Amino acid sequence: MWVGLVVGTLEGFVAKGYWVSVYTAVLDWEKVAAYDPLAGAVVREFGGRLLSRGERVLGYDGGIAERTVLVEFESFERAVAARESAAYQEALAVLGDGVERDFRIVEGLD
Repeated sequence: MWVGLVVGTLEGFVAKGYWVSVYTAVLDWEKVAAYDPLAGAVVREFGGRLLSRGERVLGYDGGIAERTVLVEFESFERAVAARESAAYQEALAVLGDGVERDFRIVEGLD
């Protein structure tokens, strides 16, 4: 069981938000190539910062050693807004069935 201790106050604290996308399979690299600039424009529009779009991945403890994308946003809410935006929905339509992936948004600690 994890037990956390918080010292001080969190007043005014805004946790960053992260898109974490692990591609379990890339089925069509042309669709990925068409999706990338569209998704990148959304990330920039919402103030996101691409931290990793790596093909060089090691998987440990059951992890998948495939393309992993990590994007940082100034807040969890901005990360969600970017994902739900009309522009990102258009990017997803272009990506279509070109990949199988695990996409999630996580809240950061700072």
